[in-house]
Amino acid sequence: MLEWLSFALAGIVAGLTAGLFGIGGGLIIVPILVTVFSWQGMSAEIAIHVAIGTSLMTICVTSLSSMRAHHRYGTTQWRLVAKLAPGLVLGSLIGAVIAANLSSQWLQSIFAVFALLMAVRMWMPPPSALSVRLLGKPLMSFYGLLTGVVSAMVGIGGGTLVVPYLVMAGQEIQKAVGTAAACGFPIAASGVIGFIWMGSQVHQVEGDWLTGFVHWQAFLGVIATSVFMAPLGARLARQLSHRKLSRLFSLVLLLVGLTLLSR
Repeated sequence: MLEWLSFALAGIVAGLTAGLFGIGGGLIIVPILVTVFSWQGMSAEIAIHVAIGTSLMTICVTSLSSMRAHHRYGTTQWRLVAKLAPGLVLGSLIGAVIAANLSSQWLQSIFAVFALLMAVRMWMPPPSALSVRLLGKPLMSFYGLLTGVVSAMVGIGGGTLVVPYLVMAGQEIQKAVGTAAACGFPIAASGVIGFIWMGSQVHQVEGDWLTGFVHWQAFLGVIATSVFMAPLGARLARQLSHRKLSRLFSLVLLLVGLTLLSR
């Protein structure tokens, strides 16, 4: 019972922060799950791997809801999603394979550095439009591949990487966000396949509720509460300015990054 409560609490925190800061939740879910798994006595050698694999599994569910909403609002540019998708799928699978073969210390350090980089980016001005040539298929395919690799290695849906790229390609921010939302599912689904395959077949990870590097109890507990808390976070976000939210989120990421680096 205590395990269910701990995962439900993780979902509450992840859902609230995801709604409050407008993120997919991966950057919040992963460190929370690592902490909970440590409390439960999971081996430190696989805790970060399981946290990332489980985070991607939650994104498989949440991204579908986000994708549907943005499609209804007409902000998803499916022709751009089609250009990015092959690279996202292949890159995410490659990223999962790379992550599964890294030691927990290396993977945790990569996640921490990524969180710190995102924290710094919050203090920088938004990207400016550069050239529509960035929408060419070769460039988008390559960027999709790179985004997939990075996203799978840190357990995110890719929005933090896709949105700035599309804005630099001259897309309106609303359409950039809507298009990025549709990229979350192919990244997460391919990454989950990679983490399950590598964990069960290659590393032969076994345990209660575990299929490879995906922890189903954690997934169910997080999803059960996060889907209800995200709308609450979104309502709270309306009471704060975008600038204040960005600064607050950067501090959260700074704390996450420094904490993981110090372990």
